[in-house]
Amino acid sequence: MRILLVEDNCALAETVVERFRAEGHVIDHEGDGEEAEYILRHKQFDLVLLDINLPNRSGFELLRGIRARNLDTPVLVLSARSEIDDRVVGLEAGADDYLTKPFDFRELIARCRVLARRKSGVAKNLFRAGNLTFDWGSKLANIDGEDVELRNKEVQLLEMFLVNLDRVVTKEEIADRIYCFDEVPTHNAIEQTVTRLRRKLEGSPFLIKTIRGLGYIGHIDDT
Repeated sequence: MRILLVEDNCALAETVVERFRAEGHVIDHEGDGEEAEYILRHKQFDLVLLDINLPNRSGFELLRGIRARNLDTPVLVLSARSEIDDRVVGLEAGADDYLTKPFDFRELIARCRVLARRKSGVAKNLFRAGNLTFDWGSKLANIDGEDVELRNKEVQLLEMFLVNLDRVVTKEEIADRIYCFDEVPTHNAIEQTVTRLRRKLEGSPFLIKTIRGLGYIGHIDDT
């Protein structure tokens, strides 16, 4: 899951980023409202974690801008404002969920998983195809009852393919989804990650086809 955290409390932001990266997610942080607006106009994310009280532009303004551009990116508001009126304003501005500070990180991560599943159309935590299972919550893949050891980037890539089954995914899309701003992906690094994932999933019906000059397709072979 590619996440943008918009939060001006650096200590809190550092903790959130650390926890989400430990969970295997790709997350970037921005603390300025105007800078966040620029990022959201030029990059796509699977989820936005949005504080309300931001310098230069409020979270409510950012949220209204996202919805005015008809973007359906899930937005979870994180705010110290706990009054009902504030929640109502946030939800009416287009927020998908609202969590007040301080919060339990387990609840935050669980809510994010629910929003990501809803956006991708995945209703259940468990994906199953033949002898392959993948648990979206624990991020564990299993073939014939044996766990498959996947690195974080391989998990993120598998999730991306599963959400986009039978659709061409370009290397540029992969780079945009599984790398943070402070990482510099190369086509060779992406190819190596695809090769490792393909090798680790051998013996399952999940196939990764290379479409020369375009990218890759994740496909379930049900023959």
